[in-house]
Amino acid sequence: MTAAVRNVLTTTAVLAVSALAVVPMAWAQSGDDSGADVVVEQGAVRDLAPATAGPLDGAYAVFRMVSGDGRSAVRLNLYGIDRSEAGRRFGAHLHVGPCVEGNGAAAGPHYNTDTVAGVVPPRVDPTTEVWLDFTTTSGGTGHAIAAVPFIPQPGNRSIVIHQEPTDHHGTAGPRLACLPVSW
Repeated sequence: MTAAVRNVLTTTAVLAVSALAVVPMAWAQSGDDSGADVVVEQGAVRDLAPATAGPLDGAYAVFRMVSGDGRSAVRLNLYGIDRSEAGRRFGAHLHVGPCVEGNGAAAGPHYNTDTVAGVVPPRVDPTTEVWLDFTTTSGGTGHAIAAVPFIPQPGNRSIVIHQEPTDHHGTAGPRLACLPVSW
């Protein structure tokens, strides 16, 4: 395959994924939810490592998911993060299980649409999972938006915040905190 053909295929793929994101992303940013399903959860994040002080102790999160036409846009806003962590990047993902304080394992693995569909082996990337990595601001906030080409199935789920940014394998280190989300 020539370099020109690879560039055309890459550009086409990027445009296709971008087109999937346009409507839900506009919903998530504008608040215009007409014709869409909306989930909003908010509250104090739950500490998954209560024996040690952490940068998310006392933090508050707001989760918003807007879904329609087979795709979803998700927004995560965090407040009250330790300000000494400014510039630090954290991984955050939608997990299949509930958020249980002190028990990171209860959240289970990442929600993966290939796994739900029985695809073996499942792809692990931002088109099959909801990745919401964020960088902490000097004001102690963090913000993330993700658009995915699927609608997660209802259940008692969690947004888990990890110690490290998400790598290309979908891993992000130990689980620090979580926010319960249900729909």
